[in-house]
Order: sequence, then structure tokens, then C-alpha cells
Amino acid sequence: MKATFMYGPGDVRVETVPDPVLREPTDAIVRTVLACVCGSDLHPYHSLPPRTSGRPMGHEMIGVVEEVGADVRTLSPGDFVIATFAYQDNTCVFCREGFQTSCVHGGFYGSPDVGGLQAELARIPLADGSLVKVPDADPAALEERTLASLLTLSDVYLTGYHAAHMGRVAPGRTVTVVGDGAVGLSAVLASRQLGAERVILMGRHKDRTDLGVEFGATEVVAERGDDGIARVMELTGGEGSHVVIEAVGLMPALEQSMGIVRPGGIISRVGVPQYDQAPVGRALFYKNATLTGGPAPVRAYIEEALPHVLAGSIDPGRVFDRTLGLDEIARAYAEMDAREALKVLIAP
Repeated sequence: MKATFMYGPGDVRVETVPDPVLREPTDAIVRTVLACVCGSDLHPYHSLPPRTSGRPMGHEMIGVVEEVGADVRTLSPGDFVIATFAYQDNTCVFCREGFQTSCVHGGFYGSPDVGGLQAELARIPLADGSLVKVPDADPAALEERTLASLLTLSDVYLTGYHAAHMGRVAPGRTVTVVGDGAVGLSAVLASRQLGAERVILMGRHKDRTDLGVEFGATEVVAERGDDGIARVMELTGGEGSHVVIEAVGLMPALEQSMGIVRPGGIISRVGVPQYDQAPVGRALFYKNATLTGGPAPVRAYIEEALPHVLAGSIDPGRVFDRTLGLDEIARAYAEMDAREALKVLIAP
């Protein structure tokens, strides 16, 4: 099969490797229908130390089950499934509490042992907990638009939803989303789904912020830093935002978030931090503000979101603005890195 590997900064290759096989009785083998490149894939694209053996890439995928291990109980060959971006048993104490990305038996894709999902085939560990069957669905009969939205349930839309959920977005709340990438735009859509009265989107790329407005943003703030803080404070009558969703992962975005959160408000982070420590100190203490967020346990939300996607009442797949073949995936990385593409679908 063909699979994607990264060898260093900007060095993405598609290679032919042996097909994956069942290693554990709880495994499944899934053939990819659609995969994609994630914004978080761009972090190693910038900084991965050069290596002689490639790092397997990809953690978002929808596909069809080819084979299951002897202990898999909820899936059969031929099932159309969504693979959550982390694998988990969905039964451990943390999974039962709704934080499946902290599963004591789980983990993340991208290791040599587990592999990545930007590939024609994938071995999915703990398949009963890691795969969600799309009921009564044949991918060949679904529109590409629906397939794209189903793929967002693997990560991007439900990461935005997780940010809104952890921020306790509710009717009457003002939400500010920092970042106009695919996760930030997903957070706009999710915030409106949860009833936010007002959603301020902070972003500078008009094609993206225009989609944010279509997703429900009520205002767009293009300014950054102190100017951005001042503009949001002006829009909120000097009070600040009940909820700030930080969807970037860089220190300036966090500092901006701390500047615009209102007293008693919540900052919810889902941008993977590109820093080890953050000087939150007095900035949050004197506001009685809460800092929350982390890797989204999409398994906790996926079954509730699935009927809405199938019914067409939400269309989060609009964050995909380009489709390329697996052989062209290096181009997908380059175009997303150059902000020529928002998020790229990969069709093996």
C-alpha cells in the first residue's frame, strides 16, 4: 500500500510499504475512503529533526472495515466507519468520564508501531472504542459534501466543539474565537450550535473569515495584539468576552486571549501549544478567569453529532477547500503551510 511519511522539515514522501496486518485481537484493518492534512501536522513540518526513517503521518480518516480481530464485537467487514484521531478502548475510567484522549490503554497515531492514517490502509488498535460505525450508509452512495463533513467528526469539527463545550458556551454568551484556521472556524460553528448570542472571530484572511461569517460569526476583528484586544473590548462595551477559544497554539494568541476574557470568563485552548510554559499568573488571577481545554475527546461527542451531519443540519466539511490524491500529499502540506489552502482532503 501507499502511505505518507515525514523525514524532516518540509520533507513529506509517499512510499510503498507492506499492508498492515492484525497484531492484536482487538485490532481492525480499515481501507481509507478519505483522509486529510491537519493544521497540527504543520508543526512537525516546520520542526521535525531530519531522520533516516520516516515518521508515519495522519490521524483523520473515514473508511471501510476490511478485517477485524477475534475480540472485536461491534464491527464487521464492510462497515463504513469514522476513525477518531486518537485510539482508545472507550471503557477505562477516563473514557467513562468523557476524556478518551487520556485513555489508559490508548494513544495517538504516528508511531512506527501504529502507523498513520494518511495511507491507503490502516491498522486501528482497540477498534471497538476507536471506530464509530456510520449507520446504514454506503460511502459510494453519499455526496462528497457529506463525506467531507463526516470526516470532520474524526477531529476538526469536534475539536472546535470541544473548545466550545469546555468553555461552557450557552445562550446569551459572547464568544471570541482567536484564529481563523479550520479549528477556529469549526469553533464558530459549534458555538452557534450551542446557542452563543454573539461570536467574534479574530482573523486576517478574508476568504476564511467570510466562511466564519457564514458559520455564524457576528463580527470579525482583523487586528492582532494590543490593537486586537482594544477592538474586542470596544465591541463588548469594555466588558470582554464570556468565552475565548484559543485555536492557534502560539503564545501571542494566548496573551491576546487573556487580554479579552472578561472577569469570571473562560479561556478554552485547543490549539496545540508550541510553548512549554505560559505566564498566566496575575493576568487570570485578578479576573477570576478559568483556563481550560486540551486534546479533544471526539469519541465523547461523535455519536451526538453524527445524525446532524447525515441530516445536513450542519455542514462542517466546508472547511475543506481542496481535494488532492494521496500521491500529491506533499503539495497539500505545502499549500496549507503557505495558506493557499485552508484544509485539504486526501482521496487515496
